[in-house]
Amino acid sequence: MSGPAQGAGPAQGAGPAQGAGPAQGAGPAQGAGPAQGAGPAQGAGPAQGAGPAAGAEPAVEAWRGIAAEDEDDISASLSALLRLRGRRLLQDLLRPYRASVTGILVLILIANLGALAGPWLVGIGVDRVPQLTRSHDLAPMVVIIGFFAVAVLTQAVATRAFIAAMGRLGGTVVLELRCRLFAHFQRLPVAFHERYTSGRVISRQVSDVDSISDLFDEGLDSLVSAVFSLLLVGAGMLLLDWQLGLVVLAGFAPLIWLTAWFRRESALAYRRTRDTIALVIVQFVETFGGIQAVQAFRREQRNEEIFGELNQGYADASLRSSRLIAIYSPGITLVGNLAVGAVLLYGGLRVIDGDMKVGVLVTFLLYLQRFFDPLQDLSQFYNTFQSAAAALEKISGVLDEEPQVAEPADPVTLPPPGTGTSGRSVTFESVRFGYRRKTVLPGLDLSIPAGQTAALVGATGAGKTTIARLLARFYDPGQGRILLDGVDLRQLSEQSLRAGIIMITQENFLFSGTIAENIELGKPGSSRAEVQAAAAAIGAHEFIAALPDGYDAQVGKRGGRLSAGQRQLISFARAFIAAPAVLVLDEATSLLDIPSERLVQGALRTILAGRTALIIAHRLSTVEIADRVLVIDDGRIVEDGPPGQLLTTDGEFSALHASWRDSLA
Repeated sequence: MSGPAQGAGPAQGAGPAQGAGPAQGAGPAQGAGPAQGAGPAQGAGPAQGAGPAAGAEPAVEAWRGIAAEDEDDISASLSALLRLRGRRLLQDLLRPYRASVTGILVLILIANLGALAGPWLVGIGVDRVPQLTRSHDLAPMVVIIGFFAVAVLTQAVATRAFIAAMGRLGGTVVLELRCRLFAHFQRLPVAFHERYTSGRVISRQVSDVDSISDLFDEGLDSLVSAVFSLLLVGAGMLLLDWQLGLVVLAGFAPLIWLTAWFRRESALAYRRTRDTIALVIVQFVETFGGIQAVQAFRREQRNEEIFGELNQGYADASLRSSRLIAIYSPGITLVGNLAVGAVLLYGGLRVIDGDMKVGVLVTFLLYLQRFFDPLQDLSQFYNTFQSAAAALEKISGVLDEEPQVAEPADPVTLPPPGTGTSGRSVTFESVRFGYRRKTVLPGLDLSIPAGQTAALVGATGAGKTTIARLLARFYDPGQGRILLDGVDLRQLSEQSLRAGIIMITQENFLFSGTIAENIELGKPGSSRAEVQAAAAAIGAHEFIAALPDGYDAQVGKRGGRLSAGQRQLISFARAFIAAPAVLVLDEATSLLDIPSERLVQGALRTILAGRTALIIAHRLSTVEIADRVLVIDDGRIVEDGPPGQLLTTDGEFSALHASWRDSLA
């Protein structure tokens, strides 16, 4: 495939430092991105400590994307901005289902009206009891009971209907969100994934989406129903007896203060909970992703210490959330009980004075119960609600990240390849690029004719891999242009670019599946004959045919059932069947032993025939097949020419050649 091998980010087994996030060496720091004219990574926001102060009024662009994830001190204004972004995401997800949402709201309204009718009918029945004892006529009571049964049945049917509808809506929305998030993660550039650890990706895709699923499954219907109930019951109490209604509303002052306090504190607590569980997942993924290094260097105890500290941080954050609930929920119960006592006292005195009927007081007390019960339910549900709100903030931040390598609005079609070659010319024009404010390529000019194989050699950190990644358009240059047959790469569609340029790295990734399926990735829909022809051309058919299941043999996790040389041959076959015009090989043979390298060299000559190729090589045998050698030093070309010609000079390549030769002696 065209990208670097999965899992090539953090160092194996490194894990984060105590309480920290990614391990050292896990790629550019958060928000680092390309520098020197390239601008920061899209959506990365300010680097830590470089952005707006947490207490300052947040600018939307300054905190775009995931910029706020590493902020420990979230100001009230920034918190409001994050909540607004989360609500907009939820609204966007629900917008296509407005008819369903409207239907659910109507059903909730009907269910609440049915619930309101019950206490009112009970009050009427209580007031009819004295008349019943005198007349012994049950007809009025039977009518009241009949209406009560209708109200109860209406409430039950409507409640059943809106809960089922809410479940269907929630399942659909969560499915769409999970798919949208997965697709968006795939579209984000390599630069993003180098700084956003795989543990965080898993946390967003699994843990956070599950929190939103819980919102729909365990209480969103209760939230909406409670809001309707509070409004309708409150209006009903005021209409029934406005004086008693004012007594109840007087209890709202402490209730509003308590709710405002809980909302502010719980938002911070649940945001902290989402952050800490993400760190736990990051450590877990990095530890077991590099389990061989962990065991080889006896790092088990240290990793257990780090994991224990991160897990304790998550436990502390969860405990803080639980303590807030332990204050808020009893507080609501206390206010409700005080309101009941006040209504009994004031209403009882009015009944004694003859200013109120007993049925009205009974109805009011039943309404009062229905008024505070939803608040009590909300206090229990608020845990799920705040967790989902924090998850929406995190997910909306990821979805707010824009692909750094943007698709052109009006793609340009490449001209037909020249006669006699299937390759295309490659040109770097004054390309400037860097990382972390450090210039890697100060102004590269390079032209590779169609069909030529050019080898890049030089010391580690000279800029060779950066050149390869720019050509594969994992990044865009900050200044200058990269042309393919005279067309700027930024003007090509993603499909044209990936079909024309393929990059093979030293750690080629094989997906779980069969050998045939992995080769077919180069050209989806290829027939078995085409797959076998590609393998035969590369020289892989013999070892594949010798396997018990042949092309249907399972490669295992990351191709673990095959040797390094066999995996590389399959990756070459995958590139061969794709038939790219330009092939980029980033140290594709550096991990192979000598016998495996000899096996791959023949395949390499086959795959390069007639194509334009850029090879990054540290081995003499790989350089020998190149038409041209470019010696890179500090992002500049210091030597350029055929390998035989450069060997006759007293230059960098001659010195590298002597060093290689001595290492083989």
